[in-house]
Amino acid sequence: MTILATGLRAMRGWHRPLVANATLMFTLTLVSAVGLIVDDRLLLGESVWVKPMKFGFAMGVYGLTLAWLLSKLSKGRRLGWWLGTVFAVAGLLDVGAVVYAAAHGTFSHFNNDAEPVAETVRTVFSIGVAPLLLITLIIAVLVLIQRTGDRAMTRALRAGLGLAIASMVVALWLSNSAGATPRTLTDANGNPVSMNGGHGIGDPDGNGMFLTNWSTTGGDLRVPHFVGLHAIQVLLLITAILGALATRHDWLRAERVRARLVGVAGLGYTGVFAVLTWQAKRGMPVTRLDRQTLIAFTGVSVLTLVTAAAVVVAARRPSAPPTAGQQRDEASAVTADADAAVIKG
Repeated sequence: MTILATGLRAMRGWHRPLVANATLMFTLTLVSAVGLIVDDRLLLGESVWVKPMKFGFAMGVYGLTLAWLLSKLSKGRRLGWWLGTVFAVAGLLDVGAVVYAAAHGTFSHFNNDAEPVAETVRTVFSIGVAPLLLITLIIAVLVLIQRTGDRAMTRALRAGLGLAIASMVVALWLSNSAGATPRTLTDANGNPVSMNGGHGIGDPDGNGMFLTNWSTTGGDLRVPHFVGLHAIQVLLLITAILGALATRHDWLRAERVRARLVGVAGLGYTGVFAVLTWQAKRGMPVTRLDRQTLIAFTGVSVLTLVTAAAVVVAARRPSAPPTAGQQRDEASAVTADADAAVIKG
């Protein structure tokens, strides 16, 4: 109870509309989890409530991160408040459309039917998706022109927001990922639904993995979208871990060292994001590592590890002893300060 109270006190200065949005999203996640148990309707072999649960959790985590971040701005705070508010509303509309389709037992994405539910969902998506990308881009610019913490945290935020923008661009590709060939699927009510496009590349609907439903029979751009969207949380976690380790290791106490290590982590994360996107665009599932993908991942890993090792070695290297000239200069400075003190006395 004390931990909860401490957390609530810490959130008092955060962006309130985004905190409210996150609260609704996490509530939706719990409600959807219950829906998995009490509602036996299925879409493509999974519960109709899986997608609302995933969207609610992802939007809640991202919204809460933005709520904290906007409270750290020293420049453009008023602009940031309005951007956060619009983001909260747009996010609520988008996830609301997913819930609306699920409640009616039909597909929210790629649904080309002319019936009212599908038309309503398409209209909401056309209004709500673009603001999420644009607002994230503007917030990234606000973070870029100022420091929102120490060097390590600032670098984590900049890299994380950049990857979030890239992940949203990837999400825009999803509508064309399976080509324009229409097909007909059956919804949870047994009704035929006209579909155009799909999540999988090479296999529009694919055979999905457990819970994530990422395709195991074709490429799937939802993988890099998820990885990029949550980069900011991963990089902030790495920053926090380095800060905690700095209390035990002297070589990590220098702010520039932690910032460089976070930069290396951001570089490696960007490499993984790029390889996953390239893998999906080639129609390869994330569960299958062909020779090209394996070489690419190996290259990213080696580059990241070598760069991180170079930073660590440089940080742990003992400082060179001062030269005789530096010692004389330091002694002269001390003598001058002592003389000045005597004169003032």
